[in-house]
Amino acid sequence: MGIEHRMFKGAFLPSEVVQLRQTCFTPGRVFEPGTYLAGELPDLAFEMGLVDRLPPVRGKNAEIRDSNEMSDTDR
Repeated sequence: MGIEHRMFKGAFLPSEVVQLRQTCFTPGRVFEPGTYLAGELPDLAFEMGLVDRLPPVRGKNAEIRDSNEMSDTDR
């Protein structure tokens, strides 16, 4: 049997983008798998281990962001 990976909602900033791996059913709403702000998801999703951190941005996107920051400071 595999080890369960559970996260505590307090370990995330409310504005942090996270990945919901499975559908999460609550009495008021159904959350489909995808990316959400941590503050938008119910505590239940974190307690059930359905939420993961997104990996850091690497590659061309990071390079583009760095060059944009440099061009803003060069002005």
